Amino acid sequence: MSEVLSQSEIDNLLKALSTGELDAEEYKNKDEKQVKVYDFKRPSKFSKEHLRTLEIIFEHYGRLLYTNLPAYLRKTVSVDVVSSEALIYAEFSNALSNPVLLGIVDASPMNGKIIMELGTNLGYAIIDRMLGGSGVSLEKKREFSEIEIIILERFLSICIDLLREPWQNVVAIKPRLERIETNPQFAQIISPQEMMSIVTLSIKIGDVEGLMNICLPFDTLEDVMDKLNTKYWFSTMKEKDENTYEEIIESLISKAEIPIKATLGKSKISVNDFVNLQKGDIIKLDSLVGQELEIYVGNIKKFTALPGSSDDKYAVRVTSIIREEQ
Repeated sequence: MSEVLSQSEIDNLLKALSTGELDAEEYKNKDEKQVKVYDFKRPSKFSKEHLRTLEIIFEHYGRLLYTNLPAYLRKTVSVDVVSSEALIYAEFSNALSNPVLLGIVDASPMNGKIIMELGTNLGYAIIDRMLGGSGVSLEKKREFSEIEIIILERFLSICIDLLREPWQNVVAIKPRLERIETNPQFAQIISPQEMMSIVTLSIKIGDVEGLMNICLPFDTLEDVMDKLNTKYWFSTMKEKDENTYEEIIESLISKAEIPIKATLGKSKISVNDFVNLQKGDIIKLDSLVGQELEIYVGNIKKFTALPGSSDDKYAVRVTSIIREEQ
């Protein structure tokens, strides 16, 4: 009964309200807890941790787009992650207009597909740019021609191939563009009630700004959901960073081409003899017949070798190492 006010307390409250000492709106709903409606028929399969990890992955992806697309479009490009949220596919597809640009992506070895939606205003600007224009969009939407679809397929293939690196800490995917759909009714790759996460990127190409939505169905991500957490992601990044630099250097060095030459011998002649050299003249070298040749790597004498042939070409067989580099 301690919560029941006495008559004197009630009178004091009414007096304070009438004189303005207390503001009723200030105390209204002060102790009420905010309730979020939860639909048990449609439970969310993506936690905040999952969505945050996807944002981190696509922030990395955005940096790759920012770095690579200007070389392809010859235009300044900026990319930002706007949001990540969980929706059912029906909510996403019902919000699409016609025409639309939907790239259906095979994300092997993950099961299922990924949908990449590119804003039509960006599509028109990309087509204009690739056909020699300045990269402006259209004021009014229209259907895309077959040639324009081919141009956009090339562009989306570049974007999709860049998905490999951001995802390699989770799963080594080999993404491939299967097709582009311009009618959302033909892109029903999953059940309308299937849960999916949508990561939205804001892309600005020159003066044209639009959105790219990457839709990741739960069925596609189900096998890697346990890896979609920041703790796992950052731990794999740390392990990778410790070895990446050394691996990159080794890879670059192993592919580098270096000049190598075999020297038969040397000789000195006078300027007069040099000027009067004719076809058929013989220059005597300082090396003997049967003597090993000197092999130079760059300007460093590295090996000795014996002359011979291999597949109708001159060749040498290394007989000894003169100098070993540390």
